[in-house]
Amino acid sequence: MAVATVLQAICFYAFSGIAVASAVMVISARNPVHSVLFLILAFFNAAGLFVLLGAEFLAMILVIVYVGAVAVLFLFVVMMLDINFVALRQGALQYLPVGALVGLILFVELVLVFGAWTISPELTAASGAATPALTEMSNTAALGSILYTKYVYVFQVAGLILLVAMIGAIVLTLRSRDGVRRQKIAQQVGRRREDAVEVVKVRPGQGI
Repeated sequence: MAVATVLQAICFYAFSGIAVASAVMVISARNPVHSVLFLILAFFNAAGLFVLLGAEFLAMILVIVYVGAVAVLFLFVVMMLDINFVALRQGALQYLPVGALVGLILFVELVLVFGAWTISPELTAASGAATPALTEMSNTAALGSILYTKYVYVFQVAGLILLVAMIGAIVLTLRSRDGVRRQKIAQQVGRRREDAVEVVKVRPGQGI
């Protein structure tokens, strides 16, 4: 039992340390491709922490959805855009004082928040205790039961917010450009047979 506890502690510190270091490298790496790769590494270590907590379903979702879809999509987008980041960094020094001021204000706010933040003993005891109705369920079944019963309205609101954000992103990036052919559904639906089909009578011995 003691060996298992020590092994879990070693894995926890290893996963958490690498995750924090990867998160720092995400915002400090000069190459955006390297930032995405460090983000993928941070996701993998966060998945390892979920496994240590017994939430293997969340760990697999984190690896499959975020690493397998979102982060890889970021990587391909960054590689295909071919942005000249050297030109973008040329005017970064003039915004350095403003950025430093904003960062200092945020740091002071975080210090004040964490300095005055206390956890009540009742909340600690409630969070550590297992739900009696979910003790006989697996991790996936318990998560689905809580999500679709107690937090079903919050889950639906989150889905609506993501839907509105997706529609807004599509509307903001949808631009009409010259020389680009787009599909026009109204013209396709309203097209008649006379507009699409032309009957040509070819006599014997003559070409078209």
